[in-house]
Amino acid sequence: MSRSLYILGAGGFGRELYHWLQQHPESGRVWEVSGFLDDDPGALAGYDFPVGIVGGSQGFRPGKGDLVICALGNPRLKRRLIDDLKGRGAEFMGFVHPSVVMGEKVKLGEGVILCPGVILTSCLSLGDHVMVNCHSSAGHDVTVGSFSTISGHCDLTGFCGVGEEVLLGSGARLLPKVQVGDRAVVGAGAVVLRNVKADTTVFGNPAKVVWQET
Repeated sequence: MSRSLYILGAGGFGRELYHWLQQHPESGRVWEVSGFLDDDPGALAGYDFPVGIVGGSQGFRPGKGDLVICALGNPRLKRRLIDDLKGRGAEFMGFVHPSVVMGEKVKLGEGVILCPGVILTSCLSLGDHVMVNCHSSAGHDVTVGSFSTISGHCDLTGFCGVGEEVLLGSGARLLPKVQVGDRAVVGAGAVVLRNVKADTTVFGNPAKVVWQET
């Protein structure tokens, strides 16, 4: 008997993740999507899905054998809701799409999501609940901290380090050995040549600071 799987977040990424989950060989055999968790009961309005929103995250009480997978992109929100649900006994599942290319000595934390077309080369690690979106790549000796989100078409080159709760916008590029501090934001299309401090937002080519928490 398959386990019930609930998708945390019924926004755009949640809807994408629903369809990608159906492409996994364990779908319907080991687990089966039973619904979405979202505080907006109308989040799926206008979309035809075979499962709906079963309730908000705050009211969810996981049953025996239930699984949750997180489809939230905002790193801070992701951490807060996951910690809250885990405090109520929720068990989180990770997901690796069948099209992912992964080399040797790749360490994946709890709840990591790897979307279609992702490439992870070798000798690298992703922390808990990291999401790597479509066609992004990470080279050798890269580290990504827990709860970070790597948007689509990003390129993390050799020896790069990304802290916790970091957001990389679509198409961001990190040159070799660049370090990005905790809770930083790298804007879409940015080319990062130098280290980025924690709680800082950078944008452009070459990337420059556009905001820094004081």
